[in-house]
Amino acid sequence: MAVSLERRTGAVAFLYWLWEGIDRTIFTGIKFSFPARFVSPFGFLGMLTFIIFVILGISGALLMFYYQPILDRAWDSVQFINDEVPFGFHIRNIHYHGSNAMVLMAVLHMYYQYFSGRYKIRNEVLWMTGVILGVVTILEAFTGYDVIFSERAELAISIAASLTTSIPVVGPTIRDAALGSGFSDFVLRFYAQHVFLLPIVMLGLMAVHFPRFLVFDVPMVMAIGGAILITGGVFPIDLGFKFEPTVPPGVTVPEWYLTGIYAFMRTQYDKFVTGLLWPLLFIISFVLIPFIDRYKKFSWRDRPIITAFGITSLAQIMVTTYWGFYISPDISVPLVERLVIDPIFFYSVMILLVPLGFGFTYMMIKLANEAERKSKLAKNSGPKKVATISLSEKWINWVLVALLAFQVFLNIAAYNAALTGMKNVSLFIIGIILLVFAAFFHVYRYSMSEEKNAPPPPPVPVQEEKPKLAEPETSPESSKLPEGDSSSNKPAPETKELSPEVPVPKTQADLGVGASDNTNLGSSDLSKP
Repeated sequence: MAVSLERRTGAVAFLYWLWEGIDRTIFTGIKFSFPARFVSPFGFLGMLTFIIFVILGISGALLMFYYQPILDRAWDSVQFINDEVPFGFHIRNIHYHGSNAMVLMAVLHMYYQYFSGRYKIRNEVLWMTGVILGVVTILEAFTGYDVIFSERAELAISIAASLTTSIPVVGPTIRDAALGSGFSDFVLRFYAQHVFLLPIVMLGLMAVHFPRFLVFDVPMVMAIGGAILITGGVFPIDLGFKFEPTVPPGVTVPEWYLTGIYAFMRTQYDKFVTGLLWPLLFIISFVLIPFIDRYKKFSWRDRPIITAFGITSLAQIMVTTYWGFYISPDISVPLVERLVIDPIFFYSVMILLVPLGFGFTYMMIKLANEAERKSKLAKNSGPKKVATISLSEKWINWVLVALLAFQVFLNIAAYNAALTGMKNVSLFIIGIILLVFAAFFHVYRYSMSEEKNAPPPPPVPVQEEKPKLAEPETSPESSKLPEGDSSSNKPAPETKELSPEVPVPKTQADLGVGASDNTNLGSSDLSKP
């Protein structure tokens, strides 16, 4: 009786039945590609953003079991989750660091699509929905850490209230709808926006933004999950201080994705211009990029103006983000004065960054294109060489020292985390396990792909041929024989010249015998008269 190896039983049969049944649903509108080989992580940053969104949905749903969206109980319920609920610390850290990772992945995905020119392949709608989705992602993260109602959340809420109030005509209406009247019910409103309204908007945008084919790479999914857990283990998020209206707030700043706007507002210029108009112009300019970019090529080198604009925007974001975090350490100065940024100095630097960043980037692109053109000419005319990057011994030592210093820093951070409790260490260990699993999975995938390649044939042994002796050269005249000669009918014996004949000199005694005389003379002949 023959046994079939294709028989599906148990969980495998159920998974195949489920997968085949999904063919009748809308799920088939999106095709998943599981690469058999390594694919650049930049190729599926959008997929990683969606995976983090799923992680946030699951962890957020678990936190909803214990969180109480009530003004005087919000912070206490979060403290109860963090300290008393089993695995509450882990869930909260995963949710917090996952929200930061989602914002970071969304920004990286947007800039990768920007510099690679993917919006030029009739993807204008995908690009526009992607930019809007990035803005909604930031709003989702913003409402998430506000529902704790800590001192940091109170600062963010006050900024949001002042910004919405500064909007002409419709500002007060938007403020009352989003925040309510005062602090009485804003927690419940932010909670409704965070868990229901904004996720619905994000799902709708994702349904339009997702391309037809998605690359799902298991090692990268495990790696991003491990990175979130390791970050939660090494840098556990604290609760902060509970906001008390009667207690003056301490020095704090918003999250990193909002400190750029916070830096503009600290110049004490018009709130509507600094907090809303500048970010709005920035977003609109990115939305209109597909209609402004008229280059026919996709490479960032072939689109110098667009690339220079992107690099300049990145420089602006990094500088303003750092400036939003900076607070003067001089405690002798009042807190309000420490938070104020000199507007003349701030805007002078920001305006100066535009021509410097744009001009420097444009010049570097031109130099890179010229260097590439010369290398192609040299490659076609000269010997073919493979370009390599070689570091000197000095630079290698510096890289090793930097890696060692980073390793020491991680070890100290892990030790400090262990002092506060084993919760941090458990997150760290699980993250390391996921990273190791991702590495093993990738090595396994690589070995399976290499196994399909046929090995090269074994080398055939080559027998060494003995050198042949040179045959004597015969002149054409000597090879011709007269007609009728009997020797012409006989085959000529084969002769092989083993070594050249060396002429031996002959010595003749002066005996008065000519060369033509008989040379066969004996000693008896000489005695005759």
